[in-house]
Amino acid sequence: MEQEHSHHHHHHEAQPVTDKYAAAIAKYHTALKDDEIATAVAHLLVEKAPANHTPEVMKFLFGCIDLTSLNTTDNDESIIHLIRRVNNFDNDHPDLPNVAAICVYPNFAEVVRDILDVDAVRIACVSGGFPSSQTFNEVKIAETALALLNGAEEIDIVISVGMFLAGDYESMCDEIQELKEVCKEHRLKVILETGALKTAANIKKAAILSMYAGADFIKTSTGKLQPAATPEAAYIMCTAIREYYDLTGIRIGFKPAGGLNTVDDAVNYYTIVKEVLGKEWLTNEYFRLGTSRLANLLLSEILGEETKYF
Repeated sequence: MEQEHSHHHHHHEAQPVTDKYAAAIAKYHTALKDDEIATAVAHLLVEKAPANHTPEVMKFLFGCIDLTSLNTTDNDESIIHLIRRVNNFDNDHPDLPNVAAICVYPNFAEVVRDILDVDAVRIACVSGGFPSSQTFNEVKIAETALALLNGAEEIDIVISVGMFLAGDYESMCDEIQELKEVCKEHRLKVILETGALKTAANIKKAAILSMYAGADFIKTSTGKLQPAATPEAAYIMCTAIREYYDLTGIRIGFKPAGGLNTVDDAVNYYTIVKEVLGKEWLTNEYFRLGTSRLANLLLSEILGEETKYF
C-alpha cells in the first residue's frame, strides 16, 4: 500500500511539469513544413533583399558584429592583436560604428577586459561546455560564473541538443534557467544549433523553450557544426521571437552565426529581421551577427576597396 501511494504521489508531481512545456509549445504554430518555409524565405529574399544592399545597411550591419575568435590556436597574443585592432578602429574610421562585441573563450575574458579601451564594445564569452554542451551542469555553472568574474558581459551557451531530441524539455530548460540565474542582468544568448535540430518544427520548439527558460537572445549555431546558420532557420526563429513578443511583451534578440560568408548573407539576415520582426529589432541591442570573416568583407564593401583590417 505504502509503495503504491508513493508511486502515485510521484506521478502526480511529474504531470504538471511535463504539461508546462507542452502548454508553452501549444500556444505556437509548430507543425511547420520545411518545404513551405523554404519557399516563403526564397520569395521574401528575392522580393525584399536587393533594396537593403545600401551603404547605410552595411554600416549598420558592421555595428552589429560579435567579432569572434574561437580557435584551438588562440592565445593571449592573438587575442591582444585582435583587441588592439578594435581599439584603433575608432581612430582609423571615425565615421563608422565599431563592432558590437568581441566573442572569445572564457579563459580570455580577462585579457579582453585588460586591453579593450572601447566602452561601447561588449565582452562576450561562449560557455557551458561550448560547442557540444556535453558536460556536467556544475561545470557549466562554474565556467559561466568564472567568465563573468573575469570580465564577460555577455554569455553564449548551447542548448543540450541531445536532451531536446530525446524529449527531455525539463532538463534542457532547467539548465538554461540556472545559467540565466548565474548571468543575472548580463545578456544570455542561447544557441539552438539548428543544423542538428534538422526540422523546422524542432527549431521552432527549441526557440520557444529557450525563450521561456530565460534566453535574452536566441542564436542559430556555434559555427562548429554544419550546416550552420541558414535563412530558413533564421526565418523560423524570428517568427518564434515575434509570436513570443506578441504573447508576453518580452523582446528577445536574434543572432545568426556560423556560415556567414558573404555580404549578401548578412543582408539576407537583415532582411529577414526587418520583415519578420520589424524596425524595433534593427539595433545591436536585439540583432547581432556572429562572425570573424564578415567584418573585413563588410568593411571592404563600405570602403570600396579590399581591406584586411582585422
